[in-house]
Parts: sequence; structure tokens; C-alpha cells
Amino acid sequence: MNQRTTTNFFDTKIEFLKGVGPQRAVTLNKELNIFTFGDLIQYYPFRHEDRSRFHRINELTEELTAVQLKGRIRSMVVVGEGYKRRLTVEFTDGTGVVEFVYFQSIDWHLKHFKEGGEYIAYGKPQRYGQRFNFSHPEIETINPENENGGYFQPVYNLTETLRKKHLDSRFLSKVMRTLLEQATPHFKETLPEELVRKFRLFSKTDAMWNIHLPESEAALNQALRRLKFEELFYNQLRLIKNKILHKTEYPGQIFTNLDLVKKFYTEGSMPFELTNAQKRVLREIHDDLKTGKHMNRLLQGDVGSGKTIVAFIAMLMAIGNGAQTCIMAPTEILADQHYRGLKGFAEALGLKIALLTGSTTKKGRKLIFPDLAEGNIHIIVGTHALLEDPVQFKNLGLCIIDEQHRFGVAQRAKLWAKNPTIPPHILVMTATPIPRTLAMTLYGDLDVSIIDELPAGRKPIKTVHRYDQHRLNVFSFLRDEIKKGRQVYMVYPLIEESEKLDYKDLMDGYESVSRAFPEYHVSIVHGKMLAYEKDDEMQRFVRGETQIMVATTVIEVGVNVPNASVMVIESAERFGLSQLHQLRGRVGRGAEQSYCVLMTGVKLSKDTRLRIETLCQTNNGFEIADVDLKLRGPGDLAGTQQSGLLDLLIADLAKDGEILKAARAAAESILNEDPTFILPKNEPIRSHIDSLHKESTNWSRIS
Repeated sequence: MNQRTTTNFFDTKIEFLKGVGPQRAVTLNKELNIFTFGDLIQYYPFRHEDRSRFHRINELTEELTAVQLKGRIRSMVVVGEGYKRRLTVEFTDGTGVVEFVYFQSIDWHLKHFKEGGEYIAYGKPQRYGQRFNFSHPEIETINPENENGGYFQPVYNLTETLRKKHLDSRFLSKVMRTLLEQATPHFKETLPEELVRKFRLFSKTDAMWNIHLPESEAALNQALRRLKFEELFYNQLRLIKNKILHKTEYPGQIFTNLDLVKKFYTEGSMPFELTNAQKRVLREIHDDLKTGKHMNRLLQGDVGSGKTIVAFIAMLMAIGNGAQTCIMAPTEILADQHYRGLKGFAEALGLKIALLTGSTTKKGRKLIFPDLAEGNIHIIVGTHALLEDPVQFKNLGLCIIDEQHRFGVAQRAKLWAKNPTIPPHILVMTATPIPRTLAMTLYGDLDVSIIDELPAGRKPIKTVHRYDQHRLNVFSFLRDEIKKGRQVYMVYPLIEESEKLDYKDLMDGYESVSRAFPEYHVSIVHGKMLAYEKDDEMQRFVRGETQIMVATTVIEVGVNVPNASVMVIESAERFGLSQLHQLRGRVGRGAEQSYCVLMTGVKLSKDTRLRIETLCQTNNGFEIADVDLKLRGPGDLAGTQQSGLLDLLIADLAKDGEILKAARAAAESILNEDPTFILPKNEPIRSHIDSLHKESTNWSRIS
């Protein structure tokens, strides 16, 4: 394809850009996935170096992160042999002398540097004896463009191959300038003028110039603000448009009869009084179920906040109107726990409940399938096994998906197909608190309900941090708790790469605990045990036959033992923040005061210290999730299933929450007034979306 026959300037192949050419284009294709002008112009720098001023050698200090010097090379000498060979350059600006040291590309530097030549150097100063020393500083010959400084050098993410071929940030910024000069007439404004004025945003052209080659620090900040707003605005516009489409295009069964719910409330099968948060969420769910529109709702609530009972009452709303329901969990342990937890409630109301997992026998399946197809089973709890073709319903009205992040969109679609007449309502639940900014971008097409208070009588878990040398004090505290009739979990990390080491840690731990508490019974549970062995040990603990459970993280999702009120997490520094919070949620299930003790070594990194401190200071899963987002970034938290939705080039969900809120509000307001963008003022949105490649998930991209 040559430049002249391209329909869109930004689709032009990168090899046609002056300064690139076919050979460099191949390297850029392979190393950075840059194929077109559009790809290059949206390869944003991750930071800028301030080259706006020159430092003098006599004012250098070690605190300076990087400086720019202007002077001449006084002498050059190559020292050492083989891998110890290095080039030492003496450099002066008249106020003092510094030394530049190069260990690589020595011959190249010798060819390009001249004694007595005048240069500009940029790098980090380090004191070495009486002088300052620079390791591998950048050096360029003084010319009319650079002699006065006054610019910001963009720094791009690079690979080793690019560096070896001298295709560095300097090269990229040079070809970027050429491209920007050619691209300027082709930039189209993608935001309505009203929005640009209201939020005082840079124009698209100014933003694209200043993100790469900023005139000043203020201009760089404005460019960042504009491009982040645009990206998040289009991200939200797409999600909210999908949500509106969902509500207008897809019908849902109407569930208005609440007799079965009232029966559950009044006939004594209800185990406890619901919290105000649970009541509010149930009202939100019922409002959806009676509209005749399809429900697509996310239910968030911390471990132990009472999501399961809310899910059960939502099921009763469907069953009371002649529909069947299902609840799908990611693991057999969790499916089994849901089944056991709900069986008593269902049977007390005369409802039939069944369990279907990979372990269900052929004989068991033969009994379940016909009953399900004839509508005799009201609730079926299961794993992925529910998605199999032989699983047919008479009238599936509500699907509840637990731990949503472990299931992809394709699996949700399979559940939809289980009712060919009217798709079942969908309620997805998660006990992994998702920061608000992440929820808006991952689940912006779902309505969100949050249970943000614990059931009555629950006391917040007290969390403390102790170093390994305090172990005797910790054991003494455990003994006191066991004497009060309580039980204790002791959790050891499990990291796949070093299973042998972890197994040894666990067995050592088991032996030292057994020695320290000879008068008590100790259970052990780990991944190498067979399923029935694990179950036996768990059940012994549940029945109170053992007082201490030594385990790996297999208990993160699973058993519910109200009498277990203390958890000790060994090597807590080896766990992520969310995982520590999930583990901690296994205690605190009863009315007694519960404790979580985080044991670590003395040497802790800054991030680890922040994780431990956060956990000790708060039980609020959303605060914890916000810190986790800052530490780990959105990709890790979201999991790979959702990667398409987090196709963000410049916005950072950990830092740009305020911009996201403004962008979402703006998108909602425009869609409410003009859902098809036919008003003249919204023409920039319409033409921008029309010009995009239809498969693009990020509507803010340059097409």
C-alpha cells in the first residue's frame, strides 16, 4: 500500500515516514507493534526529561536526579582489557571538571567524540572521590537547535534490540516531530465544543503536539488531562451505550409476586434480621425484576457481608413467579458450600434444590436432567457443569454468577441460551471489592449494588503485625484464646514455583505447632492431599475435634467455622493485599471478637510495609482495593478475562479517578439527551465513531 492510495492518513505504513524507511520499519513492527502513522503517534512517552536549563559543574550535588551540562571534552582515554575495558572522558564547562565513563559501544563513541569538541551532556551525577562521575551519559554535538536548552525530552518505553540499533527516545522524538508536522492538518476534533469549553480542555491538535513535544510543563499537564479525559469519555460512552441498549433491546420476565419472599420472612425460616444495606440491595434487584426489562446487575460485598442470603431471596422472587433459578460458582468447594448453606432454607419452603458439579455421578445426572427439564427442580447450584448442553430448563428466569471475574463473557452468553424464549436475568456477585474506578471501566455496562455493612452482632476483626521473634508471645495469646473455647487457623503461603520448599515450610510449621501445643489436637490441610482427606480434616475442625488448623491457602474460599476466631498468617509478606484480606475474612463469622495476626521477617520492602499497615488499619475492602490498585495496577486486579475492556493507552485508573467520574457524567448526560448523536453539536462524536475500525474496543483511538 503506498501513501497516496491510503484512504486514511493515519493508516499509512510507517516505512513511508521520513527518517524511518523499510529496515527500521521492520524493527518497529517487531519490537513495538508499530505499523502505521496512527500506531506511532499514539505511542505515548511514559515521562519527560527536563532539558529546559543547563547546570554548571560547580553547582552539582548528589541529590540531583539528572542534569544537563554544556562544555567541551578535555581528554579521552581507554583503560583496561576484555570485559573490564572502559572509556573515560574528562569534560569541563570552565567552572569544574567531571568524568564520563562508558563500558559499552566504546569504539562507536571514540569515532563520534573529538577532544576539544563542544557538546551537551545529560545524565545522573554521582560523587566519586573529589569529582563527579557520570555513567553512560547521553552526549550530542552543540547545534543551533539545542544550544539554548528550553525543551522537554520525551522518554519512550524501549527494548534492548532498539537500543542496540540506536533507535532510542531521541530517534523516536525526531521522527515524531516529522510526523506531527505532517499530521496536523489531519487531526479532527473528537469532542463536542461544549465539553471542550466546559472542562477547559486543550484542542486535539495541541494535545497531540504537547504530549510528545511539550512547550512547557504546564502544557504537558494540559495535554495529559485532555487525552485522558477523551479516552475515558469514549470508554464510558461505549459501556453506557451497551447498558442502555441492553435495557431497551432485551426483555426480561416480570416477577411481581412476592408471596414466597413474605413466607420466608414470616414463617421463621429466616435466620436473622437483614441489614439496611441488604434491604436496599433487595429493593434495587426487585425494581429491576418487575420492569419487564432484562436485569444485568453486579452485587459487591465484602467477605461475610451476607451476599448469599440476598441471592437466595432474589431467587425466591423468581420462583414465586413460576421460574427456575441457578447459581454458578467457580470451584466445587464453593458450589458445595452454597448448596449446603441454602438446602435447609429451600426445603423449609418446600422447594427442590440440586447440586451439579464435575464430580456428580452419571447416576446422579440421570436423576437431575429430567427433573430440571420438567421444572421440578427450583434451584440448581453448580460449577461450569451447568453450561453443558444436556442441562436444559423448563423456564430459567434468574442466573446468579458467583465470583464474576473468574468467568468470561462467552460463559454468560451460554447461560443466556438456556432460555431461548426470554433470556434469564443475570446477577453477578463478587467478594473481591473492586475499586470504584475499576468497577466503572470493567463493569460500566452493569448496574452496581453494594452491601457495605456487616450483619448485626459481628465485631470488626482486630488485625496486628508481629515479627518472627515475637512468636512465643503469639503462641501464648493463642493458648489463651483456645482456653476460652475458640479455634485457630494457621496459614502458610503456597507459591507454585517452590512447592517443595512450601511443603517443607508447612510440615515444619505443623511440627512446631504440634510441639508448642501438645495438649491440643491439630488438623492439617494442603493441596497434595486427596479431596476426601481434605474434607475429613475440614470436618474434624468444623465439629471442634481439633483446635488448630494448619493449612495452605486452600481455605481462602471454603469452610465457614463461626467458632474459629483467630487466624495467624505466616510469611504474610509473601501474600498480595487482596489475598490477605480474603483470608482474614474466614474468621469473624461468629459474635465473638476475632483476631488476625500477620507474621513477617524484619526486612520488609516499602510496598510490603504499606500492605501490612493498610490491613492493620482498616477492614474496609474498598479502601484495601484502592491501595491494591495503586500498588499492582489495574491489569493484575482485573484478571485476563477483562483485558479487552482495559485497553487504555494513557489513562491510569489508579490515579485518574476524578477525570473518570467527570468523563462518565459527561457521557451519561450526552446519551440521555441524544442517544444516536444526531444533534449537530454531537457531530464530532458521530463522525469519530464512524471513522473507527469497527473492531476497536477503545473508541478514543485515532483510526
